[in-house]
Amino acid sequence: MPADRSEALPAARRPHRLAGGQPGLLEPGASTDPYRLRLYRTLRTDFPLGYDPGLGAWLLSRYADVALALTDPRFTGYPHDGAPRGPVPAPLGLCRGSLVCTPLPGTGTAQALGSTPAPAAAVERAAYVLACRIAGRDQADLVAEFCRWLPAGLSFPKLNAPVGTGRGAADCARHTGLRERALASFLANMLDDPDLLAAVAGGAGPGAEAGTGMLLGRAWTETLRRDPPVQIVLRRTRTEVRVSGGTLPGGAPVACLIGAAGRDPARFAAPDRFDPLRADADPLLPGPAGCPAALLGRLEAEHGLRALLEAMPSIRWADGFRPASSGVLTRGPRALLVRPS
Repeated sequence: MPADRSEALPAARRPHRLAGGQPGLLEPGASTDPYRLRLYRTLRTDFPLGYDPGLGAWLLSRYADVALALTDPRFTGYPHDGAPRGPVPAPLGLCRGSLVCTPLPGTGTAQALGSTPAPAAAVERAAYVLACRIAGRDQADLVAEFCRWLPAGLSFPKLNAPVGTGRGAADCARHTGLRERALASFLANMLDDPDLLAAVAGGAGPGAEAGTGMLLGRAWTETLRRDPPVQIVLRRTRTEVRVSGGTLPGGAPVACLIGAAGRDPARFAAPDRFDPLRADADPLLPGPAGCPAALLGRLEAEHGLRALLEAMPSIRWADGFRPASSGVLTRGPRALLVRPS
């Protein structure tokens, strides 16, 4: 295992160390790149259970511990106990943990978004219009000119039916910032792999299109594992809970480090590699499949990439550009500079 060379970095980019040497999650330098700075790796290996006073919570960074906190009934929502329950009883992926993730009256949320043609057609149309607007440019920033506008420009009035609390699925789907970050990370990963782009661009005909759709779905899931838009999910213990690094006290706030868990080598082979075809893909980290925001996010990723490739078959990174993400609470690329042709 390579040695931790964070001390060789400029002071502003070093992860701040708390008492005992534990990296501080919210201190200067931590949000630059918690992966490259080995902040997450240091927490997983040396401080699997530690208290972060800046965040006011105990940190869990290993996949097994994070999965336990997300699914075990000894953990509950934070700061309130009203978080939705079920296989994934916490906000995760693009889900904000709203009660609107429950099925709409008389129909499932998946039916409302996934089985009817209207949402997919609206996403496809909006993506194509945005792609055509930038197709003739010498250079374009996909974050500012595509990822930001595609989620924000969609509206589904039929999803406003009341659900228990008087809110509809639109209450969940209207918060577009996380979908913007997730879409940008997805596009960055795909543009980094010309072979994947060629496979998507070459998908034609009923059989090939179905295979391409499956590939895009796996690439989307892999993006949410490798580059989650939400890096931290807060939970609270109901009672004492034993985890790999020790024992959490009862009634304690717990920060589940999704970004660290998603790259835990104890769970994923070559965890830093973007591999849509990996055999150890995980169903937990992407979040609840029926969440309206999760369904819309996948539609935006799939139709967004197809639209870009249709309008700009030769799309590639601008000369000398490499995407860089930022943030430690939520995270995504700051810019995606491309040459459309």
